[in-house]
Amino acid sequence: IVIKQTAYEEYSLLKSRGLAPKALRWGRLESRFNSHKTCVNNLLDILNKHNVQYNWVNRVELDRQHLADVDLVIAVGGDGTCLSAAHFLDHGTIPLLGVNSDPITEDQKSTLTKEVDERRSHGALCMFSSNNLEEGVTKVLYGGGKLVSRARIQCIVKSTFSETRLVPALNDLLIANPSPAAVSRFRMGLLHEVDMPAPLRDGQGGIAEAKPGETFQQTRPFHPPVSAQYGTVTRFNGIPYDITDSLNVWSSGIWVSTATGSTAAMEAAGGMPMKRSSTELQYVIREHMVERNNPTGRARDNMLLKAGEQLHIRWNSQTGRIFMDGSHLTHDLELGDEVLLNSKAPPLKLFVQEGQE
Repeated sequence: IVIKQTAYEEYSLLKSRGLAPKALRWGRLESRFNSHKTCVNNLLDILNKHNVQYNWVNRVELDRQHLADVDLVIAVGGDGTCLSAAHFLDHGTIPLLGVNSDPITEDQKSTLTKEVDERRSHGALCMFSSNNLEEGVTKVLYGGGKLVSRARIQCIVKSTFSETRLVPALNDLLIANPSPAAVSRFRMGLLHEVDMPAPLRDGQGGIAEAKPGETFQQTRPFHPPVSAQYGTVTRFNGIPYDITDSLNVWSSGIWVSTATGSTAAMEAAGGMPMKRSSTELQYVIREHMVERNNPTGRARDNMLLKAGEQLHIRWNSQTGRIFMDGSHLTHDLELGDEVLLNSKAPPLKLFVQEGQE
């Protein structure tokens, strides 16, 4: 069980060090905290009632060691807690069940006044909430509930001396300059695996060297340099790729989302909602700067990446950052880093609300 750390708990720690903001509404925060703790205690009571063996851990302390011999992960909090837990389920073998511990009520959804606390989680990734906790948990424990596979983003970053595979992203990635006021410069294109002869797959172009006992005439056939056959060639995990449809971009960064995340930040940035069962990815270039006399300059600002297609980004700013499913998990970029993006990450097994795809 992965349990959210509430804002009340976080600000209480800051208050103990004299660092809490003065304008905090402690009454509201405490009310939210009490609702969350009630949900957690009720969940533990239900699991004890059904003789379920479990361990619980705070969201910020979650580690892979907590997943040994685990059949199910329950995330109690909201969408953010589900996303954090999903990052540790990178093999896609353990199902995830989300519980919204402090849901928005139906009355609050319909009101237009500022009395609504808009910071409550919408629970889009949660199967049920504290309002129907026992019914939902019991259904899952005894083999019920709707379990689906959700596509995730695989992201590999290649630096000068290293290649890093990031955790799978369930919602989206934002690749941008760490400063929102700075320009994000990058070149993007599509990757296609190069079908080159074996002697060239080690990165050496031109004539293959003669083996002992061979004369020059007996060497393997001459192959022209890779650059003569393809445009720009790069490698990930030793595999050569040709980069096509290149586009140099000056912008505020780029959003890349799954179908699951297409109704979150992606839609707010101007993207298209997608069918949740889709395995395609979508990207949106943020605030793309193009010349006024270039009417087609923004034609590729928002596009879908079909299954099997891979997006390549070469980072051309001094600094950059990849934000994975929000602001909590990041990876820094520097000039010259290359990023490969596709939907080949193991899908997540997620319990969803009835009626969802």
